[in-house]
Amino acid sequence: MQSIDSSTFSGSYQALGAPLVHPSSIVKIVNNSTVNVTISTDGINDMDFVPANGFVLYDYTTNAPPSDSSGVYAPQGRQYLVKGSAGTGLVYLVIQYIPVN
Repeated sequence: MQSIDSSTFSGSYQALGAPLVHPSSIVKIVNNSTVNVTISTDGINDMDFVPANGFVLYDYTTNAPPSDSSGVYAPQGRQYLVKGSAGTGLVYLVIQYIPVN
């Protein structure tokens, strides 16, 4: 779990934690702040919107093949970015991945 303080928001995209270390099966972004935020993975195009005190859940592996096959995942190295106006509270990035034995 990683986070960013909404008091640092300036209206431009900022990294929400570090790039993904593993291909991830579930990604949740929790906006526990007083401001609405916009999500991007390239820092240019708006991808999604998360209202203040809301969340979004990306379940990439729903109805996908088992982990030992070529399923659908958020790729390793993906960077999530957020933008909004300054507020109070944190925005969290929560990742789940399936370890390969």
